[in-house]
Amino acid sequence: MWITGAELFVKALKEENVDTLFGYPGGQAIDLFDALYNQKEINVILPRHEQALVHEADGYARATGKVGVCLVTSGPGATNLVTGVATANYDSVPLVCFTGQVPTYLIGNDAFQEVDTIGIMRSICKYAVTVRKREDLAKIIHNAFYIAKSGKPGVVIVDIPKDIQLALGTDDYPNEIHIRGYNPNTSVHMGQVNKAMEILNNAKKPVFLIGGGVNIAHANNEMTKLAEITGVPVITTIMGKGAIPTSHELYVGNIGIHGSYAANTAISNCDVLFSIGTRFNDRITGKIEKFAKGATIIHVDIDPAAISKNISVDIPIVADAKIAIEAIIKKSKKLDIDEWKKEINQWKENYPIRMINDTDVLTPEYIIKTINKLYKNAIITTDVGQNQLWTTQFIDIDNNKRLLTSGGLGTMGYGLPSAIGAKIACLDKDVIAISGDGGIQMNIQELATAVCQELPIVVCILNNGYLGNVRQWQEMFYNKRYSSTCLRYRKSCNDNCKNHDKCCPEYTPNFIMLAQSYGCQAIRVCKKEEVEKAFKAAKKNKKVPTIIEFIIDDNLNVLPMVPPGNSLEDMIIKGEVK
Repeated sequence: MWITGAELFVKALKEENVDTLFGYPGGQAIDLFDALYNQKEINVILPRHEQALVHEADGYARATGKVGVCLVTSGPGATNLVTGVATANYDSVPLVCFTGQVPTYLIGNDAFQEVDTIGIMRSICKYAVTVRKREDLAKIIHNAFYIAKSGKPGVVIVDIPKDIQLALGTDDYPNEIHIRGYNPNTSVHMGQVNKAMEILNNAKKPVFLIGGGVNIAHANNEMTKLAEITGVPVITTIMGKGAIPTSHELYVGNIGIHGSYAANTAISNCDVLFSIGTRFNDRITGKIEKFAKGATIIHVDIDPAAISKNISVDIPIVADAKIAIEAIIKKSKKLDIDEWKKEINQWKENYPIRMINDTDVLTPEYIIKTINKLYKNAIITTDVGQNQLWTTQFIDIDNNKRLLTSGGLGTMGYGLPSAIGAKIACLDKDVIAISGDGGIQMNIQELATAVCQELPIVVCILNNGYLGNVRQWQEMFYNKRYSSTCLRYRKSCNDNCKNHDKCCPEYTPNFIMLAQSYGCQAIRVCKKEEVEKAFKAAKKNKKVPTIIEFIIDDNLNVLPMVPPGNSLEDMIIKGEVK
């Protein structure tokens, strides 16, 4: 049977078991949207901005483990995807992004809304391709889904010119994969595993350092089992949080420039560092020359290019995290390291993460711990900045709770749309987005999407009137030169203002009125005793989002903190270096 390319596109989505598509129409994608009209098997979500659209597909993919799918038009539709594509690809999220394109005979002629989509995207995605022939369309789409989800997951861009969408051709769709030169590793080298286990089993001060690769591989249960068999303490990156339950006795905390004292100190003093699924980026290593300087380093990662890229390792193991952990478990035994664990627990007891001792002050710690108390089956998303760091310090994660956040790219504007995607994917779970007053404004128009989709998500805005993370750096390292970080600033303000005071202009916008204009429930919280009441009111709301604006002090900082250029041992804790 002969059908158009647009009709084949829809058939391909169904063959790939796509049930949700995030799409924004336009001239060079209108035929694809026309083919989607009136069919019932694919839920087409209309966001309000293409950048938000790809974050929503990202949230959907992270929440389900399935490939997220989005569709936009050419030119600005495609370029608006750039930030979200880079965000997802950095964090190994499987997405297939379809972009419309001008007809093939106009490519290169500067046609209306023509851009070199593949040239723009090539460096920030896993694979990008323009369909040049109608007969290649089915194979390219089939390959795209396989590439996105296999090996190290990532983003695939499929650019479909308008004439390909209209061209007639066979409705055949392949069921096999043959991609020359692309053979993802699906096994683990047992010789390397044996070497690693010999080192681990003789360690006196070992730690597991777990990154996002364990969560991507859905190896949380296996990782917990491995930790319990060996008794080895577990430290995570921000992206690895939840690899084992945060309440587990073997969980130490997050590592990095805002990591816990115990986690950073354990890394600095261990004799064996067994890392699984992390890239050793600069946010977790601090000064490279002093990172785990006395340790034998074992590194498991699905991407061979990530091994010894930033930190030189002693035993590399190229494998999917879940496959590797299953093999490691078979070689594991209980280690005699009680004294080491007592030492780590003493560090945790002596230097716990606490914000302030004043019990009357409303703090992000109290807000997030209230979320821990009230929400047991939930997905938590964050924006980027202080809100993200506080969340990763205080949120409890286990098998019933997930954390979605932008780790590699650190993208403001991620929290709200990813929460929408996650809620669409998991209607049975509570979904809470935690954002700052800066980040929320980067995609706040998506409140309309959430209202139209009747999604009772909870959006927490931690409002301190600043771009808080940059303000913290300016306070600590730039002599309080608050350059372009005050969100109350107006042209008539004093340029040398050091702090907010009663003379400051009112905040713009009024989040409560803005949220209500979208049709959301809106609550402002200024006092500690109002927090639980606000969340309980939100839980009763079953049809539209609830926005809770928390007015917090503008001088609250994220601590501990490793100053730039320092080692993990040189942490600022409550104003002093430890």
